[in-house]
Amino acid sequence: MSQLFSGFTIGSLSLPNRIVIAPMCQYSADEGKATFWHQIHLGHLALSGAALMIVEATAVSPAGRISPRDLGLWDDDTHDALADVVKHIKQHSPIALGIQLSHAGRKASTHVPWEGGKNIAPNDGGWQTLAPSDIPYASTDFPPQVMDQNDISALKADFVAAAKRAEHIGFDVIELHAAHGYLLHQFLSPLANHRQDNYGGSVENRIRLTLDIFHAIREAVSKQIAIGVRISATDWVDGGWDIEQSVVLANALKTQGCDYIHVSSGGLSAQQHIPVGPGYQVPLARRIKEQTGLNTIAVGLITEPEQAEAIVGTGDADLVALARAVLYDPRWPWHAAVKLGAKVNGPRQYWRCEPHYIKDLFLKE
Repeated sequence: MSQLFSGFTIGSLSLPNRIVIAPMCQYSADEGKATFWHQIHLGHLALSGAALMIVEATAVSPAGRISPRDLGLWDDDTHDALADVVKHIKQHSPIALGIQLSHAGRKASTHVPWEGGKNIAPNDGGWQTLAPSDIPYASTDFPPQVMDQNDISALKADFVAAAKRAEHIGFDVIELHAAHGYLLHQFLSPLANHRQDNYGGSVENRIRLTLDIFHAIREAVSKQIAIGVRISATDWVDGGWDIEQSVVLANALKTQGCDYIHVSSGGLSAQQHIPVGPGYQVPLARRIKEQTGLNTIAVGLITEPEQAEAIVGTGDADLVALARAVLYDPRWPWHAAVKLGAKVNGPRQYWRCEPHYIKDLFLKE
């Protein structure tokens, strides 16, 4: 029996298999509002057979957007636009839906990737970015503003308000984005955080903001909603955030009732040296799972069904997340089920596509 296609539970959410669609920024929103692009993009991935789809990094405030085209969830308009997308997906797919709540910090106010992705200064149509310290991501970037206690309090309130909107929309999972060099990761890493207050210095201080926001969200939403955190387990830079500190954070999150940890890496420093290769981040997920017992999602160049099966089957991680692989092949879970002799959810409208030499590919109960 395939372990990849066995059931799993995070919090009170039961999943029919271990396949997750990772959050992937689309840079296609209108002043933070979801558009028809999100309807078709998320809609067709919702038919993939994956158990859980996590919507892209969604800014909790306008200043928290990576680019002017980023998705947001900070007011009634952004709530209503995304709610319309979610409503239609839930009408046609049993997939569980998550949302990744985020603030980009010093990596905000940039052009979209296909326009170069460079920082946009406030006087060129961008906005003032925020960060734990006045250290820009790139030396050519407009310097970020150091966050004071009022800024931090406002940030916590923004995350809580967005989480409540996510619950009202009907999301099953909320993921807190503390990876890839964005604001919470900036507070975690000593490369970006040079503060002298209780949010800087020791690892216990640097993890404080992530823990505070996690706790505030957990208190603000229903216990039926699973809450997890995505981290970069290492900066891949000497003297930066690393796997040992990630284990400290993961253990602290576990004591607060975290339902899972989604283990990525990098994104904080241009000096990073990443040993990219198939499954290159899986050892990081395995280390955290072994030392904390948290439910763990592995991600990063997981492209083959047999590879995903081995990750779950050997206990390296509890779930596997696909990003680029599922953009390339939106029916990846179907094809994986064929290779692994399993069954997968598929819409009735598509059942007749089942190849004649394959019996009972789709779950039809």
